[in-house]
Amino acid sequence: IGCGVLTALIGLLTLVPARVGYHTFLKAHIPVAGIEGTLWHGTAAEASIEGVYLRDIEWSMRPLAIFTGKLSYAISASSVSGLVDSEVVIGSGGDINLSQVTAAVPLYPFAGALGIPGLNGVAQLRFERIKIADGLATAADGTLNIVNLIIPRLGRESLGSYTAEFHTQNNGISASVEDSDAVIDIAGSLQLSSDRSYAFIAQLIAIPNTPQSLRQQLSYLPPANERGQQEIRLEGRL
Repeated sequence: IGCGVLTALIGLLTLVPARVGYHTFLKAHIPVAGIEGTLWHGTAAEASIEGVYLRDIEWSMRPLAIFTGKLSYAISASSVSGLVDSEVVIGSGGDINLSQVTAAVPLYPFAGALGIPGLNGVAQLRFERIKIADGLATAADGTLNIVNLIIPRLGRESLGSYTAEFHTQNNGISASVEDSDAVIDIAGSLQLSSDRSYAFIAQLIAIPNTPQSLRQQLSYLPPANERGQQEIRLEGRL
């Protein structure tokens, strides 16, 4: 009986138009245009997810995951700055698990959410896994590169590039942050806790090519330690 039910379910998914599934489950959350195909395999011309514009979207179902009570898809798309590829598994409780994530997306869509007007640059992601539950990332293991970061309140020039290595811990997600090709030396840590609080603590020190506008901003930080480093601390709740 179980095999028969699963066979019927798989058959149904190969026939249900993707447009029907979208209007049933996602229309209120994610604007999507140009949907073609079925829930099993299909395409979409464009979509906007949390302000990030994607185009040339394609998905294919991984049928074996159905036997575990989950829906699994291979999804690829193009963004303004590159491509997005990931394996996506949707659990029965609504949890979303991403694996083998590679992406390059612009930062400006996140300016409002982060409270940084004029934020710009490109985020390059390469993650083994990301788990999202109730709209919050509860697990993340991988690397984030920020290229040509621009924060207008710190100056009009590019601040260069930075790298963050993310790891999942018992109480949330931690990341080590350092400069990779930047105009300032930085060594910091980021902690995202299960209670939605976050804390970013970093030690900064100017280098020969640090622009004068940024040096002026550093003068407002606490006095430097014996190594010439100044501390910056950002805390809050998502």
